[in-house]
Amino acid sequence: MGADGLLGAFEEQVLLAVIRTAGEAYGMEVRRELERMTGRDLAIGAVYATLDRLEAKGLVTSARPRSAPSRRLFSIARAGVASLSATRAARERLWHGVNLARLAPDRT
Repeated sequence: MGADGLLGAFEEQVLLAVIRTAGEAYGMEVRRELERMTGRDLAIGAVYATLDRLEAKGLVTSARPRSAPSRRLFSIARAGVASLSATRAARERLWHGVNLARLAPDRT
């Protein structure tokens, strides 16, 4: 996350995957959701490193369920929701008025 409070692309994707897998947001399930939605193969280490960084910044929280004490269940924190909202708004401002079709070469 930048000094302006905006998320990097992968941080944004991880937070969205935590939301999408709510109640089952264990690291491996977050990874599976990211792979399903992006079509990319991801190293589990990259996902956990990002989740740990997001937790250190107060954007997600984790808990160890009694039923599986070796696993951490992640959830988005209020600050994470605010960061996602700010990031989305900034991205939409940047895209406003951009016409990619106009920039693409003719295919006639």
